[in-house]
Order: sequence, then C-alpha cells, then structure tokens
Amino acid sequence: MKVVIMGCGRVGAQLAGLLDADGHEVTILDVDAYSFRRLPSDFKGTALLGNGIDEAVLRRAGIEEADVFVALTQGDNRNVMAAQIAKHIFNVPRVICRIYDPLRQELYDTLGIEAFSPTTIFAHLVKEKIEG
Repeated sequence: MKVVIMGCGRVGAQLAGLLDADGHEVTILDVDAYSFRRLPSDFKGTALLGNGIDEAVLRRAGIEEADVFVALTQGDNRNVMAAQIAKHIFNVPRVICRIYDPLRQELYDTLGIEAFSPTTIFAHLVKEKIEG
C-alpha cells in the first residue's frame, strides 16, 4: 500500500516507521527538515521537505498513486485543508485526519474525511482508568 503522511512529529514518525517496517511504501512530508530526525534509522521510505497543502509538493510525494493520505500536523486547519485536497482534488481512496478540536470532528466526517480527535480518545482512556 502507498501511504503519504503529512507531519513528521512523534505520531507521524512512529506511524511512518511502523508502516515501513510492514513493507508499505511510505512518503512523509514536513515543513521542517529537523523533524525527520524522529524517523527510525532503518526507515526505507521517503522523507520530503514541503507543505502538504501545496499541490506541487503533494504530487512530488506521489499523492496521485496514494492509497492513503494521513494528516498529522499540529494544526487542525492545515490538516483538514490537506485532507480536503487529497480527497477531492487527488481522489485518494482513504483520507485520515487528526483533529484536536472534538467539536469539528463531526463536520469533517460529513465531508468524507475520516477524522479522529486525540483529545476525545485520551479523555475516554482516562475515564476508563478512573472507573476501573
């Protein structure tokens, strides 16, 4: 499977490493070259410097052949914008987007973008711990 990930933070880098280790073709984008230091030393995928809301950068990343696009930057607006571009301009079959604001998640779901909120996920995990 060909996967393009936008955002090489902790989650993006770890996801890229896991997918790469499983034999998937992975390209990870970030606007800061220093972020790529988080990738595993044996990462065989492509680390590409650039902004995931720039169509030319996405083309260089191979978005036109991607099976999955994942937006994992720190910015909800950038994530949803890139996800919309991937879904509606490049017709990527599966688009997954991290959204910190749980109130926005339902809206993005209606746009055909699989959105998840770590805020909501973590709150549920802590609640489960509290309740035993």
